[in-house]
Amino acid sequence: MKRAMNYVRGTVTLTARGLFPERLLNLCAQEGAPCWGVEWRDEHTLRLTTFRHKLSLVKKLAQRAGCEISVEGRRGLPDFLGRFRRRYAFLIGLALSLLAVCVLSKFVLTIDVTGNETVPTARILSQLRLEGVRPGVYGPALDRKAIAQRALRGLEELSWMSINLYGTRLEVVVREAVESPEIVDDEGFYDVISEADGIITQVEPLAGEAAVQEGDTVARGEVLISGLISIQPPRYSDQPVRYYPVHARGRVFARTWRTFEAAIPLEARVKRYTGEERTLWSLRCLDFGVDFYKNSSIPGDGYDKITTVHQLTLPGGRSLPMMLTAEQYRAYETETVSVDPEAAQALLEDRLFSYLLEQIGEDGQVIDASYTARVSEGQLRVTLTAECREEIGVEIPSTREFPGETPAE
Repeated sequence: MKRAMNYVRGTVTLTARGLFPERLLNLCAQEGAPCWGVEWRDEHTLRLTTFRHKLSLVKKLAQRAGCEISVEGRRGLPDFLGRFRRRYAFLIGLALSLLAVCVLSKFVLTIDVTGNETVPTARILSQLRLEGVRPGVYGPALDRKAIAQRALRGLEELSWMSINLYGTRLEVVVREAVESPEIVDDEGFYDVISEADGIITQVEPLAGEAAVQEGDTVARGEVLISGLISIQPPRYSDQPVRYYPVHARGRVFARTWRTFEAAIPLEARVKRYTGEERTLWSLRCLDFGVDFYKNSSIPGDGYDKITTVHQLTLPGGRSLPMMLTAEQYRAYETETVSVDPEAAQALLEDRLFSYLLEQIGEDGQVIDASYTARVSEGQLRVTLTAECREEIGVEIPSTREFPGETPAE
């Protein structure tokens, strides 16, 4: 550290000649001119080193001591920069470089988002951009606390946000909100009805009275679990049967049969590339962009566009807001080709089966499935017929009239 400070301040190596050169050392110690590296050459000559800014003082003290001073060498930053004192362009460039380092280090170059799991980072960055937070913004001018509060209003999935500034890097730390538990609504007069035809295989009433049992055949819209509960009076009592409505809930499984159909043309329009290609380059830094293709453009619509972005990345993996973009355009013509019937049928069968799984839900089960295919009016039509086991109950407000009290039989 001491050697580094000496280099910054600058040092000179001197040779002192006189009858009593040691008097010079005493005067330097008295006047606060530090000397080191003292080396005696002979009785009347010694070599020493001192700071550059103390050279004039040492010369005056040498006159008092009756010594002659000669400079052997100079070292340090002041002498190094002194070589360029007539090179004005270099000095201006150096000054501008130092100014750029001091000023540009205050601008945000990268924004990192951490803490999000289900909320996309792009959505958080888009909301922050609406609040004025983007690469290139002046960091110290940001009211980070107020920006975080405003951004949270537009991001309901987040419960907390903190914005921290580390030089040119802006760190956004978020915490996702915990979903509130689903509240079961027990109010109202509801029935569980069938949303499909089928044969009942299992009834699990949680509230209300089961209106069907295993083995019953039901039609779409038929009541499976009644929201009207009857209370029988004691035996041999003259009290009437009483009823009260509830919000019927429960699960009812049944064997169902579903049929779906899909079609695809046996001829299709496809692209055939002509071999004509063109690449347009552009450079973007922060919010400024330069298009190297100027006013040139791609005529017509028969082109595919492939965009490749090359972003400047530091060795540590940090990405800087400087991107070189290549837009490649490939010309094509369309032509009509025949579709392979076997491949088309396999595609439709796969899509029909996926659609069937969506319809029966996660608790559903496909017992048997069969496909039939036919060609009609230039299209391949595939029909799926499936036997399933699925939950068919759905809760709806009851439209039945509320009965009065009925005398017991």
